[in-house]
Amino acid sequence: MRIVFAGTPEFAAAALARLIEAAPERGWQLPLVLTQPDRPAGRGMKLTPSPVRRLAQAHGIATLTPHSLSLKKGGPEAQAAHEALRAAQADVLVVAAYGLILPQAVLDLPQGLHQRDGARLTALNIHASLLPRWRGAAPVARAIEAGDATTGVTIMQMEAGLDTGPMLLDEAVPIRPDHTAGTLTAELAQLGARLLVAALDEAQRGVLRPRPQPDTGVTYAHKIAKHESWLDFGRAACALERQIRAFDPFPVACARLGADVIRIWQARVDAGAAQAPPGTVLAADAAGIAVATGEGVLRLTQLQRAGARRLAAHEFLAGYPVVPGTRFEPAPAVAAAAG
Repeated sequence: MRIVFAGTPEFAAAALARLIEAAPERGWQLPLVLTQPDRPAGRGMKLTPSPVRRLAQAHGIATLTPHSLSLKKGGPEAQAAHEALRAAQADVLVVAAYGLILPQAVLDLPQGLHQRDGARLTALNIHASLLPRWRGAAPVARAIEAGDATTGVTIMQMEAGLDTGPMLLDEAVPIRPDHTAGTLTAELAQLGARLLVAALDEAQRGVLRPRPQPDTGVTYAHKIAKHESWLDFGRAACALERQIRAFDPFPVACARLGADVIRIWQARVDAGAAQAPPGTVLAADAAGIAVATGEGVLRLTQLQRAGARRLAAHEFLAGYPVVPGTRFEPAPAVAAAAG
């Protein structure tokens, strides 16, 4: 079986690593990898290849980095990518957090894996949610933000719609109270890699059975925008705590205190009611900075000033004293959104 892989971040690299590991004993071949172009990164903003590209190059796998796969928008570069895909003679295309839209012409290029029920599987996708909940770009962060008790991974058959294709395999994972988007994504990456190999094994034997997604329970995980990182202390403490975990490691929750923007990495909900206007600092000690919210008290336990390290609350307060009664200001972005 010849597999073309398309993916970009660490989540996708975990799946590619599992494919590379599984390929020799199964007789699989990986003739080509698609990934996003190198991006500026680090303090020097040096062009840096994606995790998937680094892994593919380390194993001598050819890589392509087109800016678009649309023949209309991508011009000669997209045409060359289509020709390379055709030359790879793939049986199946595997996609994991690639980040580019795949036109139907690309999805139709693989020869396909024929199943006993008559289905022909040409392109599979690893999606980090239990579809149809959280279709879209940011399923892990949105699941944490919404307070979901569980999430998981779905291996789905790709089609032109946004994560609308038939489901092939899925498995649930509980969302723990200490999960951040970063730690949960890492767990789901390993699960997705394992399920992908299982799905390809079944597909190669012709026994994989696609199941249509239910019509009910559809939600969309819209891409995280930077303006969403501002904490609105008029909301409930439990919602703010979830927001902080959902936006770790990006874009990181923040709040304005005086002239300073403070990034909030960790917090917990304290017992009791807030007897002060939302945003008011109730206490600032070694246990953290307790802030009144629209419902309950949020204690900030790990913080970061601009240009400084992220610190536990007692270390932060040693260099940046905060007086009870001080009030976090509503951020302009929050005020604009509310209007």
